[in-house]
Amino acid sequence: MEYRIPSEVSKVSEGLRKAGFEAYLVGGCVRDLIIGREPKDWDLTTNATPEQIQGVFPDSFYENDYGTVGVKTGSEDGRLAIVEVTPYRTESEYSDKRRPDKVEFGASLLEDLARRDFTINAIALEDSKGHLVDPYDGQKDIKDKLVRAVGNASQRFNEDALRMLRAVRLVAELEFGIDGDTATAISENSKHLGQVSRERIRDELIRILNSSKPMDALVLAQRLGILEFIAADLIRGIGIEQNQAHSFDVFGHNLRTMQHAADKEWDFDIRLAGLYHDISKPETRRWSEEKKDWTFHGHEVVGSRVTKKALEDLHFSRETIEKVVKLVRWHMFFSDPEQITLSAVRRMITNVGEENIWDLLNLRICDRIGTGRPKEQPFRFRKYKAMVDQALRDPISVTMLKTDGNRIMDKFHVKPGPKIGWALNALLEEILDDSAKNTEEYLDKRTSELLALSENDLKVLGESGKKKREEKEDEEIKHIMEKYHVC
Repeated sequence: MEYRIPSEVSKVSEGLRKAGFEAYLVGGCVRDLIIGREPKDWDLTTNATPEQIQGVFPDSFYENDYGTVGVKTGSEDGRLAIVEVTPYRTESEYSDKRRPDKVEFGASLLEDLARRDFTINAIALEDSKGHLVDPYDGQKDIKDKLVRAVGNASQRFNEDALRMLRAVRLVAELEFGIDGDTATAISENSKHLGQVSRERIRDELIRILNSSKPMDALVLAQRLGILEFIAADLIRGIGIEQNQAHSFDVFGHNLRTMQHAADKEWDFDIRLAGLYHDISKPETRRWSEEKKDWTFHGHEVVGSRVTKKALEDLHFSRETIEKVVKLVRWHMFFSDPEQITLSAVRRMITNVGEENIWDLLNLRICDRIGTGRPKEQPFRFRKYKAMVDQALRDPISVTMLKTDGNRIMDKFHVKPGPKIGWALNALLEEILDDSAKNTEEYLDKRTSELLALSENDLKVLGESGKKKREEKEDEEIKHIMEKYHVC
């Protein structure tokens, strides 16, 4: 089988071999090449020490305890600008369940592969010959779509507890299943995730949510007992029955809302907001004798506070927290266009921000699908979207002109009165027909001509311009309604 290796990577491996060292591609890039996916990054391993690697590649850097040397390739492709080369190594005990207490170089390739996390990541490729070294049957597990730990699973997870979350993430990214013994070992060692930094857990969560099957991963995480270390607040929703509009409990609804955002390939922030949007339904649930159903009044307000605390705990960026909290806070906006005014829509846009309003509407779409309803956008919702579009659009008015009443009064020594309004409307009619005329030079010249007309003639032109503006405004709104199929 031929593998497409970028020239930047091949030059590094070739450089090592020419210097008398071994060189193999290893890890996720080899796995992805076998699957047929395009690798996101490229890693090489070698029997050379860090100092020897730098001797071969002077334009490189070495800044960590694991021997990894970053070789600069000069590529304009960000994924290939740096190729990482790590010496074969063995590792001692992991006292903190995160980092090895001691790293030693000088191991063999097989010893190096033995310390890796999963069989699908423990395959090495000698790219010049296309030869694979696969001591743990990783190719078979790739074929069987299975995530399986290298050697003793409990030992692997005791070395680095984050590997348990990484297993769940690979299930989501690759759409694989998980080996039974590996799953059992995760359940038995789940408590060790409590020793892993929140930043590392956050980074894995980001990759899970950005995958194609985030719901599968988080359901698996809950079943294996590690969800409490990722998003503990979600667990409270398990078994919490909702009202008649919902087909699933709160937990299932939150996951399905998030999954629909992934299905639509929408941005990470919408996926994260979908995961947390109903996070506080359990504590706000009350039984209504009047409705003979459950109510969740204020869950979006309480939920926004819970979401903020959870995302801060995971050390998300301030920008991400602010946006997701806004989406959670306002996701229950009233959207019946038969009862809502354009000014109310504008207030909602102000609450969430123009830059976030369409993400809020997309979250609402996901929320609807998450209830179990088959239709994303019923007529009323499409009409509300049209109202948002209308509210965001700059209205057609004399404010579009490169002149105004104050300019006319100052430049032409005209006193306040109806003549100014008529002149402005007459000017607007002209630029609606020809926007190129909307310059101070032209408008000043034309204003001088208009003001020279009799009051009656100027009034006729002004009223004609006003009518033209109203017709144009109606035409614009009609186009918006047609766009959302709500005519």
